[in-house]
Amino acid sequence: MPVPVPRQRAAVESGQARAASGTPAGQGPVRTKPQAGTLTLLVIEDDPAGSPIVPEMLDAAGRPIRLRTARNLTEAERLLTDDVQCILLDLALPAPGRAAGENDELAVLRHVLHLAPRHAVLALTTSGDAERGAEAVRVGAQDYLFRDELDGRLLSRAIRYAVERKRSDTAERRLTESKLRAQENARLERGLLPTPLLEGSSLRFAARYRPGRSRALLGGDFYDTVRTPDGTVHAMIGDVCGHGPDEAALGVELRIAWRALTLAGLCGDQLLSTLQQVLEHERENDEIFATLCTVDIAPDGRRAGLCLAGHPPPLIARRDRPAELLPYDGNGPALGLLTHARWPRTQVELGPSWSLMLYTDGLIEGRVGQGRERLGQDGLVALVRRRLAEGLNGEELLRTTVGEVRDLNGGELTDDVAVVLLDRAP
Repeated sequence: MPVPVPRQRAAVESGQARAASGTPAGQGPVRTKPQAGTLTLLVIEDDPAGSPIVPEMLDAAGRPIRLRTARNLTEAERLLTDDVQCILLDLALPAPGRAAGENDELAVLRHVLHLAPRHAVLALTTSGDAERGAEAVRVGAQDYLFRDELDGRLLSRAIRYAVERKRSDTAERRLTESKLRAQENARLERGLLPTPLLEGSSLRFAARYRPGRSRALLGGDFYDTVRTPDGTVHAMIGDVCGHGPDEAALGVELRIAWRALTLAGLCGDQLLSTLQQVLEHERENDEIFATLCTVDIAPDGRRAGLCLAGHPPPLIARRDRPAELLPYDGNGPALGLLTHARWPRTQVELGPSWSLMLYTDGLIEGRVGQGRERLGQDGLVALVRRRLAEGLNGEELLRTTVGEVRDLNGGELTDDVAVVLLDRAP
């Protein structure tokens, strides 16, 4: 058998660490930094007689494994610092707050797993209690050992195995969580970016969505387009302030509510007032707001009603004149800012042939070059005019427009971008 390590060695090491850090004994955990690759083991076991249970141990490179000991969970919590990789826990220890006669033999293990969720744990039991050791692994320990069979070689190997298994389990859990988040985000995106309901309409539809920030999956921008039984085509685009799943979820709720209210016959101020009520009931705090642009195009396609709630106005391109912004003098406040707000509906003439572009402000807030200048609405109009002069339209127009805005910004845009394009040919 290897030469045992006296309990005093751990106490001396712990005291030296406190002295080096200037922390008095009993004044909280020590944040020591072991040499790179050194393993540190925290032993939690109650041995009033002071007989050692842990033999001399070496890691795979032949270096001594650092040892700390705690006689109870209070001491263990103080010694459980970032440099500890593994815990050896005596299952015979009483758990804090355990009532007399309570029949949970693994209560102490559950407590340690809660206390140290990122650490590998080895359960220590007697050779006649293998079933309890196996149950400890099912509960969350990486392995179990028998007290009366411990030797340095076995324990060193068990520690290395437990640490690597914990790392593997953690990596697998994070991968699983990442996949689940991606699936949930994909479901939210489908809610934000629906299939338009335009059956029976002669209008052509195209859309493009690009989340801000590299590798982001979704944001707070949303849009929708539906045709009601009277032949009117209703289009909407909106933007919930902020980024991420919470904003995306609120955007989905607003989009679904808009579609339901539109199909029920609401439009203009009545529709936006109802959407504001939805927002006020569903948002997390009073600082959350949403901008919105709605357009209802008459069945003949030659005129439309426009409502703006703190949102940039659509851009229209007609065959007989340059691209320009629709009137926006009647722009009302964003949803969620003013309790009794009103949103006037502006009647606009479209003409016999046109392209109507609805967009979120992420398309116009990108920088132009290295300075602080933003693209802005005028910059977008000039950009679209150039692309139309090149003969671009539909999906290709949207793709090149968003691409050029990104290039002018010098990389990924910080805000989300959604663009909807409706075309009517004579």
